[in-house]
Amino acid sequence: MARESFDKEIQFLRLLALTGDAYNRQQFAARLGISVHTYDKTLRYLKEMMNANQQGLSGEQGMELTEAIRYNHYESADPLLLFLYRAKSIKASESMRLSLLLSAMREQALTAMELMDRCSESMPADYPVPDEKTIRGDLKYLEEIGVIFRMDGKRPYRYRASTDLVDMLTDDELIDLYDYVDILANTQIPSVQGYLLRDTLKKALRLRGLEADITDSHVYKYHYHSRILDEAHLNTIYQAIEARRKLAFLYLSPKKEKRYAARNTNPLFERESEGIDLTVLPLKVIYDHQYGRWYLIAHGKQGVMKFRMEGLTGVELSDAVTEDEFGMRLAHAERQLQQSWVIDSMRPLTVKVRFFRPEGSAHDFVRERVESQGQWGTITEESETTFIYEIVVNGITEIKPWLRSFGSSCEVLAPPWLRKEFIAEWKEIQSYYEPVREDL
Repeated sequence: MARESFDKEIQFLRLLALTGDAYNRQQFAARLGISVHTYDKTLRYLKEMMNANQQGLSGEQGMELTEAIRYNHYESADPLLLFLYRAKSIKASESMRLSLLLSAMREQALTAMELMDRCSESMPADYPVPDEKTIRGDLKYLEEIGVIFRMDGKRPYRYRASTDLVDMLTDDELIDLYDYVDILANTQIPSVQGYLLRDTLKKALRLRGLEADITDSHVYKYHYHSRILDEAHLNTIYQAIEARRKLAFLYLSPKKEKRYAARNTNPLFERESEGIDLTVLPLKVIYDHQYGRWYLIAHGKQGVMKFRMEGLTGVELSDAVTEDEFGMRLAHAERQLQQSWVIDSMRPLTVKVRFFRPEGSAHDFVRERVESQGQWGTITEESETTFIYEIVVNGITEIKPWLRSFGSSCEVLAPPWLRKEFIAEWKEIQSYYEPVREDL
C-alpha cells in the first residue's frame, strides 16, 4: 500500500480554513513556508482530489474546494481530513483495483487467479493490469484488516468479502445503525474512522435501494478544524505507544510564523529548517476539549516533553525500548500531570471560586456545567443562590479561560492575585464599551 504523507496538505487546509481569503498567494505561501509554485501545485492537486471524490455526484451535491470549508449553520459538512484519507491513503490504481476486488468478492467466493482475471477484464485502459503477486498482496492486506476472510477448504484458497454483519441486519436495523454511527462520528473523538464506517453503511443502504431513507436527522458544525486534521497522526502515535517504540519527527512550534517545512532532496539547494528534529518516546495523547487541541506527551532529553500535535511533521517510528523503561517514563509523566487541568506542570495551587445560580430559572445549568467540566474539584453548597467550587491544580493558565467563560456567574475568591487579575480584566473589557462622547 502507498505510504503517502499528509503533512503539507494538512497544514495547507488548516491555514486555508483559518484565514479564508485574508492572504494572497505570496502571503499564503510565505506563511506556510513553501514557494508560490508549490502553493499553486498543491492547490491544484487538492482541487483534483476533490473532483475525483465527487465523480458521479450531481451538480447540487458537488462543491468547490473553497465551498467545502465554508460551513452553514443548517448544513452538515464532512471534515476536511476525510477527503484526504479517501484520495491519498492509497494510489489511484490501487483504489480502482481494490474496489474491483471487493465488488467481486461480495458476490461470491473467488480464488486469487479468478480475481486477477476479473481485474484484467474490468480495469480501465489507462491503469496497469495487475499481476498475480500484486493480487495476492492485496488479498493479504485486506484479510489483515478484516475486510475479507478466507473460506475453509483446500488450495487454492477462496476469499469472500466480510459483510455478514451488515447483511444480517434488517432494513430498519441498518438505518438505525447508520443514524447511530452518524451521531457518534460527529460528537466523539477520534472521528475519521467513524466517518469512514458511516460511508460504508451508506453504501450498504444504497445497495438495498434505501437511499431515500438516508436523512440528516442531526446538524453539526465544526468550530475546531485542527481537531480533525490532527487525527492523521493518531494511528502512528498509538502504534508507537503500543509497540513501545520511539518517534522521530520534525517539530514546528505553533508560535512560529511558518507552519510547514519542505524537505529538500537536492543537496545543492538544502536549507536549514526552522523546525527541530526530535526523537522521543511517546507516552500518551491528551485532547483539550475547550480549544479542540491534541497534545503528545513524550519523554526526551529534557525529561517530560509536551507537543501540540499540529506542529508534528514527518512522523516516523524509531527504536524500541523495554517495557520497564516505558513504564518508568509513563509513571513519571503521570505524576507530573496528576493535577494538571490539561497538560500544565507548574506548581500546584488552590483555586477557590463562588458560582451564582441563574436567577429566575428552574434549571441550574451553571451547577450542571461545573459538575460535568470541573474534573476533580469539590462543590460545597453556600446558599440557595450560590455554591463554592474548590480545586488544587497545576498553575492557572489552563483553568483561567474556563473560569472566565462563566462571566458574571463566577467570582474568584482565591488565590488573591488571581482575583485581582480578573478584576483588572473585567475593568478593561468594561472600558471597551464606554461611550466615546458623554452625550451618546
